[in-house]
Amino acid sequence: MPTVLIEGYKFRFYSSDGNEPPHVHVLHDNNEAKIWLLPVSLQHNHGYNATEVDRILRLTRQNQARLLEVWNAYFS
Repeated sequence: MPTVLIEGYKFRFYSSDGNEPPHVHVLHDNNEAKIWLLPVSLQHNHGYNATEVDRILRLTRQNQARLLEVWNAYFS
C-alpha cells in the first residue's frame, strides 16, 4: 500500500479504496483520519483533536497535487 510520509504523518492509500473518490487515510500513533482529496475535506476522524485535524487538513491541501499523483498512479 502506498504511503507518503509528511511531517511525521503517514498518508496511506489502501488497495480496497479504488472504488471510492480519491482520499487518504492519515495515521499517527493510534489515530486515523480519512480525508477526501477533491475537495480536501474531513470524512471521519478517530482520535485526533481539533488542532491536529486542522494541521492534517492544511498538510493535505499543501500536498494535494502530490497525493493525487500517487493516487492516480496506484489506481490506474
